Amino acid sequence: MKKNRAFLKWAGGKYPLIEDIRRHLPAGDCLIEPFVGAGSVFLNTDYEKYILADINSDLINLYNIVKERTTEFIGDARLLFDDEANTSQVYYLLRSEFNLCTEAYRRAILFLYLNRHCYNGLCRYNLSGVFNVPFGRYKKPYFPENELHLFAEKAQKAVFVCEHYQQTLEKAVAGSVVYCDPPYVPLSTTANFMSYHTNGFNNLEQKNLALMAYRLASEAQVPVLISNHDTVMTREWYCDAVIHVVKGRRTISSNILGRSKVNELLALYYYADRQNAID
Repeated sequence: MKKNRAFLKWAGGKYPLIEDIRRHLPAGDCLIEPFVGAGSVFLNTDYEKYILADINSDLINLYNIVKERTTEFIGDARLLFDDEANTSQVYYLLRSEFNLCTEAYRRAILFLYLNRHCYNGLCRYNLSGVFNVPFGRYKKPYFPENELHLFAEKAQKAVFVCEHYQQTLEKAVAGSVVYCDPPYVPLSTTANFMSYHTNGFNNLEQKNLALMAYRLASEAQVPVLISNHDTVMTREWYCDAVIHVVKGRRTISSNILGRSKVNELLALYYYADRQNAID
């Protein structure tokens, strides 16, 4: 199966792990993702329906606009991908405009521009909700026209919602499959790049997610797959799941030598009467 790239650059994006994730995702009618991010799993699976959620309102706003106003959006967004807009002066002007903008369509265009022109494609806000990633200094940022068309076409099967992961998980019914890609546990105190939005995702949230996954699988017969770093803590949190270890790649380090492969895990919660199928 051909691999499809997301149109956004995204820290922790799942494109490199897509074969491993597909291998362990059970069949079902509807895939639910409470942490959709750039949407690589959505773009590389084939379910009848999708419920795709994220706490980042800019991300969900962008996805809904790409879905509903594809041609118009692509035409307007392309205008910001010329040499004149690829300077630090213009970048910081447009970043300021984005942070003051309340009009959904313009904000979506600016969000795509910032994503492709900012440092490392990071999505980071301060505690006041201000996007504060510096200019990336790329020679010629890529305009993802083909990827936008692909996303918009597949988005016709999806519903995009901005909400807390707990609300999204409560929508899961028998026949659904859940894939969770929460902000990863940092491997060290200096490696915490997980504040993609102003809402932090602490260890209490990690434990709560694992508990909800266990309950969904055991009580509602909804399988849940969670990805995270392979650490002592995550092994403890996911003790009721079947653990699969995969090799991930750290892509955020500014030093290319720091972008080494690390162990990640896929924790699969499955209801008891089908447990034998995954042992």
